[in-house]
Amino acid sequence: MPVHVVHGRKSGPCLLVCAAIHGDEINGVEIVRRILAHKLLNRIEGTLIAIPVVNVFGFVSKSRYLPDRRDLNRSFPGSETGSMASRLANILMTEIIPHCTQVIDLHTGAVNRENLPQIRAKIIGEPETEEMARAFGVPVILNSELIDGSFRMAARDHEIPVLLYEAGEALRFNEVAIRAGVKGIMGVMSYLGMRKKSFRHQDTNTLIATSSQWLRASQSGILRSIVAIGSKVESDEILAYINDPMGENSEAIVSPISGIVIGRTNLPLVFEGEAIFHIANYTKAGAVSDSIEAYQYELDPLSDSVESDEPPLM
Repeated sequence: MPVHVVHGRKSGPCLLVCAAIHGDEINGVEIVRRILAHKLLNRIEGTLIAIPVVNVFGFVSKSRYLPDRRDLNRSFPGSETGSMASRLANILMTEIIPHCTQVIDLHTGAVNRENLPQIRAKIIGEPETEEMARAFGVPVILNSELIDGSFRMAARDHEIPVLLYEAGEALRFNEVAIRAGVKGIMGVMSYLGMRKKSFRHQDTNTLIATSSQWLRASQSGILRSIVAIGSKVESDEILAYINDPMGENSEAIVSPISGIVIGRTNLPLVFEGEAIFHIANYTKAGAVSDSIEAYQYELDPLSDSVESDEPPLM
């Protein structure tokens, strides 16, 4: 497991940024590379621990899982004598976590399933985690309860606040998602006092979604989506149609709630029961939608007014 440690000249927080706990979620690998290459890293206070690839076994085989088919993110805190996943989780918890004061864990959607850039964290009753989430600066923050066996829960058991950043899909680079991740991590480092705030930095008053809902295919067939990721949707609004290959037996898929589409499948072929849309429940979805549109335009390579230090990935 490659581990990079960057010590500032002055003492301060110790932030862990890690990626590819799921081996096929590669956006985070590029985010970590860009963070480590950032010129401002030479002037940080405190310590940055960066792990671009936690699940090396899954990464080299282009797989979400370890060779024993276990999900590393359901194997924490692990043990010295357990399965391969359990032993790897134990190394992270015993060798890395005791040094850390905060954690940012980088993820993407699954294969052929895309996530809008978003922060998931246990926000309710956790003011420090909420402030970190707002400092990250993405328009969508989802209060997400801790899951047994997850890295997030294991770190939180050590009273370490954790942000989980979700953006893009597995096995594909997404330039906007990558830029949002880099910008967000720099924002958190500014909040923690590890670097000076940019004069362009603005504290955000992002609305927090307290719940979300997956919408599943009611039948197998060909999915024709008519809403984009990041779209505002109303309760009972039609999001897609499913029909058989001959165009018959068409059925409309409607949203059960009002909110923002924060995840969706990119495959037109679906099976009954398959997750096709993930909707964050917002009562003021219009304001969130406007923030998403402005944020994506700011990060879109086509809107760059000056040449970027990092050539955009296409």
